[in-house]
Amino acid sequence: MNEIQSPGDSVTGGDSIFHQVIEKEKTGWQRLLLIFWALLGPGLLATLANNDAGGVISYAVTGAQFGVGLFVPLVICLVPLSFTIQEMSMRLSAVTQEGFSRLALRHYGRFWGYYHISTLAFENLLTLITEFIGMTAGLILLGVPLWLSTLVCLSLVVAFVLLTGYWTKERVALFIGALNVVFLVVAAMTHPSMAEIGHAFVAWNVPEASRDSMTWYVIATIGNAVAPWMVFFQGSGTVDKGVTSQDLRLSRIDTALGCIMQVIIAAGIIICGAALFGQVQDISNAGPAEFITSIDRIIGRWPAILFGIGLFNAGFLAAITVSLSSSWSIAELFGWSKSLNDKLAEAPKFYAIYIGSLVLAALAILIPNLPLNFIAVVTQVIGGILMTPLLIFMVLMTSNKELMGEYRTAFWGRVWSWAMVALLAGLTVATFWNTFSG
Repeated sequence: MNEIQSPGDSVTGGDSIFHQVIEKEKTGWQRLLLIFWALLGPGLLATLANNDAGGVISYAVTGAQFGVGLFVPLVICLVPLSFTIQEMSMRLSAVTQEGFSRLALRHYGRFWGYYHISTLAFENLLTLITEFIGMTAGLILLGVPLWLSTLVCLSLVVAFVLLTGYWTKERVALFIGALNVVFLVVAAMTHPSMAEIGHAFVAWNVPEASRDSMTWYVIATIGNAVAPWMVFFQGSGTVDKGVTSQDLRLSRIDTALGCIMQVIIAAGIIICGAALFGQVQDISNAGPAEFITSIDRIIGRWPAILFGIGLFNAGFLAAITVSLSSSWSIAELFGWSKSLNDKLAEAPKFYAIYIGSLVLAALAILIPNLPLNFIAVVTQVIGGILMTPLLIFMVLMTSNKELMGEYRTAFWGRVWSWAMVALLAGLTVATFWNTFSG
């Protein structure tokens, strides 16, 4: 097996670009703006993209089913969980200059290396199917045939790799992620009651009639905040960008900002859904197209259009990041060229995985009578199951003094990390119980 490339081996050098930006001869606010612009990257993208098409529909349906009473405060409280997981992934790769899959192979053997990659690839494929479902929903409502909608969406996501260099691709992806604020605009257009939202943070209650089905939605909401692909994406993106242990403070800001923005937007989506609370029958089974139609009928045409744009954008960003998490991790495991600074001809296997996974997902949604809702549920369950063992390995590696040196997790940090493992393990058990107990 060939050795993987170091960041300095990149054609244009993601490392040099990153540090050239933050070391420019600027003073005062100009330098602060440059540093802020430079630090935005893997952490922000990984967390924002977790509000993917499937997550958007899940949050919106949750709001329509329960209102804002419990779930807006709950989703805000998920910042510590998300930050703990993503910070460990970033720190692990910044210090070791290797992604998670390669580290698992080197320190725990071939079985665990291939286990993490194979399960990631399978779960990512299911996730990509849900992204195409979300991206095509708006086009289908406009009368565009499914096959043409799918082809348009596939072409747009594949075109991303034709851009030049890591830095350019990262900036474009950040622009796409910034468009997620459209959900906050839609939430404002529903004219939510600020008093009701404020009361939700005090009361934390749900309607009596809905409490029997509440457990599943609590599990799904927590599960939406974390996903296995996020860990692989942030770790490999950290290496490709050229982030090192010297940049941990800046990268923690990047990660924290992403975690905060993710839950704010998620809360906004729940508020969007809450505008339909008590007005739509059987909302729990609504797909993307049905939900947009309900917004059009009850709230208005422009909120429905903007929600559809946001749904497409969420699926678009997630399709890019989820595919990259697969291609980065698989290429790294086998020692192939894997930098976004490489052109197609320079890293053919890396880009073949990226494009191939997208093509498979696009073809899958063309299968007649595909159980789309079932796939969405299965994807959430599988993601929750895979997250627990993944987090165990991450806690072990970030606590390893030989591997991390002075950057190993401190004692109380390890206590907190194992508490997060226990939380996710409990979530997995609860998911199984809720799914199979009746």
